[in-house]
Amino acid sequence: MADFHQEGMVTTLHALYEAFDRDVYLEELEKKLVGYARHQNIALLLPCLYSELQNPDVLDPIVDSISRVDYIASVVVALGGANHEQFQEACRYFSRLRTDRRDLKLVWIEGPGIQEVLDRIREKDITTGVAGKGQSVWISLGYILGIDKADVIALHDCDIVTYDRLLLGRLIEPVVNPNNDIEFCKGYYARISPTERAMKGRVTRLFVVPFVDAMQKIMRERGFHDLEKFYSYHRSFNYPLAGEFSFSNHLARGLNIAYDWGLEVSTLSEVYSKLINKKIAQVDLAPNYEHKHQEMSQQDSQRGLHRMVVDIAKFYLNYMRAHGFSLDDAIIDMILHTYYQNALNFIKSYSDDAEVNNLFYDRYREEQAAHFFRGFLWTAWEQSKGPQLSTQIPSWNRVLYSLPDIYEHLKYVVNRDNGEAE
Repeated sequence: MADFHQEGMVTTLHALYEAFDRDVYLEELEKKLVGYARHQNIALLLPCLYSELQNPDVLDPIVDSISRVDYIASVVVALGGANHEQFQEACRYFSRLRTDRRDLKLVWIEGPGIQEVLDRIREKDITTGVAGKGQSVWISLGYILGIDKADVIALHDCDIVTYDRLLLGRLIEPVVNPNNDIEFCKGYYARISPTERAMKGRVTRLFVVPFVDAMQKIMRERGFHDLEKFYSYHRSFNYPLAGEFSFSNHLARGLNIAYDWGLEVSTLSEVYSKLINKKIAQVDLAPNYEHKHQEMSQQDSQRGLHRMVVDIAKFYLNYMRAHGFSLDDAIIDMILHTYYQNALNFIKSYSDDAEVNNLFYDRYREEQAAHFFRGFLWTAWEQSKGPQLSTQIPSWNRVLYSLPDIYEHLKYVVNRDNGEAE
């Protein structure tokens, strides 16, 4: 059973229901959500690559689960990596989600219409990033905001092996519940491979958590209290790289969205700058969570965990410089050694945790990963020196200042694409 302790700067919503009948809890949860949905429209945004349609063992249960709930007013699929025929195939595949009470739209990211919208925005010297999850989420979010029929927006990936309706309902409930006054809710969960009986989530466990923990202490010791508070906030999240969150329409309009692997930590930082802590929560979504795993790619900084760590580290380093903390080679050298020593301490704790739970734990490989991540941190510093372009796409509120008709253009393109595909 989950604990009930409240630690850190944001509210933690635990899985206390696990002490009771799970099926009864799900029934009561969905009944509540149906009631809330009578007064608030809920939109579900699904970033999805066409290649994920080729893995029906994972995607079918996700789509089937969504099709069985009655509280979602609209589903928007941000489809990437698809040509015209593949887009049409995807429209047919997801069509089971469309009902008399639930709208469905696919945003064809590579389609000429969306590319025309992106070109118009770039003509105003507004960055739209590069192709990837961040850009897909951002442009699809623009469509959702443009139709202005969603009060609450939830987002999750399409590669969740352990997906079920309970995860979906718990992701949405904290923000749609009018009694909570929560505007942003981040999901968290355990990452244990049921086949390997081993801990996963290496970047979270071995880089982000020990790095943020170390930076919190460094900022406190050096008297940078605003940055200490910033890192304390990030340290409050049990799984900062989780790709599942829900948020209010009002918040969504003002969010800058990162287009690289810094998407999740960037989003947390955007929320930090725009909301008071009482309006932020994290929710335990599932007893365990399984999805595809990335390779280390230690020799290639453009792939796998190597690129992920570099992008995340660059975001944190740039944030510090933008908030008055001067960086140079000597400071970075101190930071990476402090991080590494802290990571080794966490590895000892993970090892003990695995031992008592009868999990396989390869301490050598864990320490080797932390060693690689230390080197990747230096790579991030080398890449972030000097003036750098932001990896954040400006909020839709900002885009509207330059292109007041952009929502109408975006709605026209998406509706046209979906009409041709039907």
